[in-house]
Amino acid sequence: PVALQNPGAPDLRKPIMASDRDIDNQGPTPDEPARRRFLKSAVASASAVGAAATPLAGLALEDPKAKTQTSGIPTRPFGNTGLQVPILHLGTAQRLDPRYDKLMHRSFAAGVTWFDTALAYGRGSSHRAIANFLTQIDDRKKLWLTSKSGAQSVSGLRAGIDQALAELGTDSIDLYLMHAVDDPEMLDSHYLRLGEELKAKGKTRFFGFSCHDGNVVELLNRAAETGGIDAILFRYNFRRYGDLALNRAIDACHRKGIAMLAMKTQGAVPKEIESVVEFRSQNFTLGQAKLKSVWADQRIASIVSEMDSVALVRENVAAARRSP
Repeated sequence: PVALQNPGAPDLRKPIMASDRDIDNQGPTPDEPARRRFLKSAVASASAVGAAATPLAGLALEDPKAKTQTSGIPTRPFGNTGLQVPILHLGTAQRLDPRYDKLMHRSFAAGVTWFDTALAYGRGSSHRAIANFLTQIDDRKKLWLTSKSGAQSVSGLRAGIDQALAELGTDSIDLYLMHAVDDPEMLDSHYLRLGEELKAKGKTRFFGFSCHDGNVVELLNRAAETGGIDAILFRYNFRRYGDLALNRAIDACHRKGIAMLAMKTQGAVPKEIESVVEFRSQNFTLGQAKLKSVWADQRIASIVSEMDSVALVRENVAAARRSP
């Protein structure tokens, strides 16, 4: 049974997030040349890999030969926890079939064993679809689960995880995130103590936050200073490679053992650069090249991708199997 939120209670869901494939319309910046040089080199590197291995296009089409290749998704360390996690996971801010969702089953079968969800996604419908999926695979331990609450108070976040667990039909999740944090005060000690409380009670294994706004550098630096944060999900793509302040903040978090998770990886590419990409890489789509440009950064543990079609799952999984 799903616990329904009291209509008079504060909204624990709050953020209604956009797709990770939404185009970033940010115009050229002083760092544009650096980004162009990076993308050219990333794609050239990808092309070199493709020349020596089965082309990703073949994998994306499920060429029978591809089945002889490694079937799993590569893994990376989840911060300093000692755990390994897949470098690609499924974002579920999309319409899912609550009875039997083909996309989730195909993703899982392809090795995508980490699903990212939130109270805000479909106002609980994402959670409920995943709950049915868990019943169908009949093994909760096979799936890593992230959920989030947009509540801004400690009491709201505490209630949020209880609501998420009820909707997911499970006693525990792997990662609980404060959703779309933009206030540095949410990294104060009483919020961090909540994370320790929830972990001690077995409701979540790890605790952190997601952030989308312009003060991401401030938030990352604050997290590195305060401790108590296991993971951060943040907007990151090839356009940010020239941002020195952001890179220093990522370095600070990485040194402290915080797992860095990337979203919104499909940044817009200037038209002339897109032409270069198409010309330079015959084995990789533009979308695959963008993913690979983020995986080239070894500080990034995993990318969440809102793969809303089986074809896109195939494409992204193929890119992951040929990750840098």
